[in-house]
Amino acid sequence: MSDDYRRSRTSPDEVEQMVLLDIRGMLQSMGKDIVDFALPSIDDAFDPTEGEAREVIEESTVEFDVDDTKLSSSLNLEQRAAYDEILAAIECDDGGVFFVDGPGGTGKTFLYRAMLAKVRSKGKIGIATATSGVAASIMPGGRTAHSRFKIPLSCDDGASCSFTKQSGTAKLLRMASLIIWDEASMTKRQAVEALDNSMRDIMGICDRPFGGKTVVFGGDFRQVLPVVRRGSRG
Repeated sequence: MSDDYRRSRTSPDEVEQMVLLDIRGMLQSMGKDIVDFALPSIDDAFDPTEGEAREVIEESTVEFDVDDTKLSSSLNLEQRAAYDEILAAIECDDGGVFFVDGPGGTGKTFLYRAMLAKVRSKGKIGIATATSGVAASIMPGGRTAHSRFKIPLSCDDGASCSFTKQSGTAKLLRMASLIIWDEASMTKRQAVEALDNSMRDIMGICDRPFGGKTVVFGGDFRQVLPVVRRGSRG
């Protein structure tokens, strides 16, 4: 792990500290603390993050395009209605679950970019995810839902995401003001339910969907073929 740092740094102490910071980030992602292991201590002088979780730093430092903050003025009536209602839920901290429906090319991603820019311009955290990597790549800071939420590849009824209450992912989700999941119509319901179960758990609010967070799903069921159980390829 130290080879990459040795190429750009000559001080053995600095190399050691950078490796320790990497190890701490990995352990935090798994809900563990580096102090529980017999490793050298981290010098605060080498730690610009002040111990903050890697996931939180990643989302907090996502750069938003200044032009995206002006997109709200170009929304049509239906987009504007969704934009205002979702942002009102964020401002009041009431939470809520929304679904943005529309055929391909009707401006769903345009709406997401406007909302993310508005939230991030206020210093809040907006998480942009999608079921597919292609859909995630066209949103600023987008990640696949399975990657961001640690959703198990094999989901059964009653499943939960693969992160603990002490992990960096859990801390990120608690801090998030807005969570967007595009192309949600393409995923199994068990994956959405796994996130719901985990969010209720880490937020400590079991009687509200997703622990009271503002969650926006998007997609187009017109693009999803009917599923025939045990059907042939034909």
